[in-house]
Amino acid sequence: MESITSQIEEIVNRETEAWDKQDVDLLMTVFHPDMVWPWPPHAKAHDPMDWVIEWGRYDAKRWRRGWQDLFDTHDLVHNIRTIKKIEISKEGDGAFAVVDIDTLWRNKDGNDTHWMGRTCKIYSKIINQWKMTAQVGVLDYHDVMI
Repeated sequence: MESITSQIEEIVNRETEAWDKQDVDLLMTVFHPDMVWPWPPHAKAHDPMDWVIEWGRYDAKRWRRGWQDLFDTHDLVHNIRTIKKIEISKEGDGAFAVVDIDTLWRNKDGNDTHWMGRTCKIYSKIINQWKMTAQVGVLDYHDVMI
């Protein structure tokens, strides 16, 4: 399982590098063709009844255009990501990574968009590589009592 853990770390780090470099081609290597990315409207929206899907099922052309638009209209102020946990299925073909992120974007007018909180990135092994199949958008769990 150590090898799989390293592979999951690599894909999380590759995604982080893509955001850091604003490299849409590198970012696109992370996603599975069946990925769907629900997104909470804010970090306290723990109830999925409030979530939205901005771009639908993965479509390389649409997603590439969307991420490139973000990169063209925003400056990355900082992007801090910390892997907190990696869990691998006993079969070794599925995994998830819990990642704390603090990513701050600033548009040309000086307005900030802050992605800050915890994500769960879900992966599936496809042939000889891992791809992200889903991700829970950034949520703040500091006040959640279970």
